[in-house]
Amino acid sequence: MAAAELEYESVLCVKPDVNVYRIPPRTSNRGYRASDWKLDHPDWTGRLRVTSKGKTAYVKLEDKVSGELFAQAPIDQYPGIAVETVTDSSRYFVIRIQDGTGELSHVGEAGN
Repeated sequence: MAAAELEYESVLCVKPDVNVYRIPPRTSNRGYRASDWKLDHPDWTGRLRVTSKGKTAYVKLEDKVSGELFAQAPIDQYPGIAVETVTDSSRYFVIRIQDGTGELSHVGEAGN
């Protein structure tokens, strides 16, 4: 067995209720602003789990009931491109997610 197969996944944090927002593209290098999002209309709600396996952490967005994976963000280093703060709030942040096909996108997120 390869060493990667022997590593186990640890759960570091669980947030049972989070909101996810489609966010508009950044118009400048100033950063993302939560006030530009439709905060009263989240595009998805579910559970967030932060896990680690080996030297990589993962932010996983999962269905609250079934546990089905909606998307995840592998985090090789922090600070980095996978997780970004917003300029106008300490509660909201942006993650670079990957769906099951490997497609990348950025979403805004807030824990309740």
